[in-house]
Amino acid sequence: MSEPGRTVRDATFDVLRRHGLTTIFANPGSTEIAFLTDLPDDIEFVLALHEGSVVGIATGWATALDRPALVNLHTTAGLGNAVGALATARVNRVPLVVIVGQQDRRHLALQPFLAGELEGLAGRYPVWVTTPARPQDVPGAVARAFHEARDGRGPALVIVPSDDWSAPADDTPPGAPAVLYRASAVDPAAVDALADVVGRAESPALVVGADADDAETWSALVELAERLRCPVWQESFAARAGFPQDHPQFAGHLPSGRARLRQVLAGHDVVLVVGAPVFRQYPFEAGPLVEDGTVVALVTDDAEDAHHSPVDLAVVARPAPVCRQLAARLPERTDAPVPVADRVAPPPPPRAGEPLRAAHVMAALAQRISAETVIVEETPSTRPDLHRLVPARRPLGFLSAAMGGLGFAMPAAIGVRMARPDQPVIAVVGDGSSLYGIQSLWSAAHYGCGVLFVVLANGRYAIMDRLAEQHGNGGGKPPWPAFTEVSVHGLALALGCPAERVDNYPALVERLDAVVPTLGDRRQPLVLEVAVEPERSFPP
Repeated sequence: MSEPGRTVRDATFDVLRRHGLTTIFANPGSTEIAFLTDLPDDIEFVLALHEGSVVGIATGWATALDRPALVNLHTTAGLGNAVGALATARVNRVPLVVIVGQQDRRHLALQPFLAGELEGLAGRYPVWVTTPARPQDVPGAVARAFHEARDGRGPALVIVPSDDWSAPADDTPPGAPAVLYRASAVDPAAVDALADVVGRAESPALVVGADADDAETWSALVELAERLRCPVWQESFAARAGFPQDHPQFAGHLPSGRARLRQVLAGHDVVLVVGAPVFRQYPFEAGPLVEDGTVVALVTDDAEDAHHSPVDLAVVARPAPVCRQLAARLPERTDAPVPVADRVAPPPPPRAGEPLRAAHVMAALAQRISAETVIVEETPSTRPDLHRLVPARRPLGFLSAAMGGLGFAMPAAIGVRMARPDQPVIAVVGDGSSLYGIQSLWSAAHYGCGVLFVVLANGRYAIMDRLAEQHGNGGGKPPWPAFTEVSVHGLALALGCPAERVDNYPALVERLDAVVPTLGDRRQPLVLEVAVEPERSFPP
């Protein structure tokens, strides 16, 4: 028999504890009052001032800890505000358990105020969505959502009417396993097939992606690359780094247009892609992805990536053990020279009177940060400078939004720092991008997250200006104005977050020299708004 007085809320908290979901990231609404009021002492509540920031912080937290985070959203308005961030979590393959409040079950048929059509609101971005048939099914649904989020590597939604929380619990077993293990053994036949393809290559190349960003896979890929003596490329627009970017064989980031992609990969008869789709494109260009005669093989644990990638051979499995076994099977190519990629020299500091550019800022950061620093990026017009000048040297050294939606970097950096309070975290963000997640700065200040937010301020959507110039026939004049009136550091101060603005190189390096050494144990965030010249070229 169920314990007298025990509610669905009590039973759900037990499920949350069992799965380590004891931190709730939320912006509260009336349909969640019964769930959130008088939380038990072991359940922590983290407030953000907009649902996009809620999901962004949770996404950073889950990424840093490699386990699901718990999000609470408020009916139609909250879920609607969060859809873009949930889409980013899905494309970044980040597990989230999302409890969405709904109006009281007893009058849903009358479509009361704040009732919502919730199950389809986020489209196909959630990996799983359910509204429990009975209040007593809520704990089991939350337990299943944990497994669905972890295995599906994305957000799993449970829609809970407000009166369900106070309903009496029953003894119905939850419809989910208490513990779930997924076998990780590699099929020897898959390794045989890969070894047959790669072993016959005269000029192989590796392409790595975000799903290779962990210490075990990095180690296996380094061993494989050194055995093959081949260049290693990073997929374009990757959310994370798939290989140590300071390794001599790291060749850079693949271009996102087909013509240049073919040019870069020309001369390689076999391209082995690990932990990435084949191949991420933007914008559209006609023509094949690779030259005739180039064989492309893929190793990924994302079946969706395997299903839509036009490759000759795909293996769906954890990349680390596959690459480790493949390296053991292949002979070392001792007759091939070890490729050494050209490195772009950092620009010299600007001369007196010379405008400060994003590359100057990136170079100044690169000279000062430790290898353990997490760089969270959202600066579309200057991303190539960051890639060239600030290499990721450790797993989780680089984090971005794989789908390109803005509003990710600021809250995600906060979430990473919450999860790893002693690891240096720097968000490098454009001023236009910062405005999509500016509310998150309140959370950074309130919860003592010592993130350094470097905001590159040019007062316009520079990436859009460049696209318009390329597309237009009459000079490419964009219809949108600049927004030079916006003061990002002023907005930060209004949200209670310490902030400064610098507009010259000596002031920049003075502040970086003072702040960067403190990032490991810093408990106060800082927004450093840096005035830079707009970039005049489109990123490759």
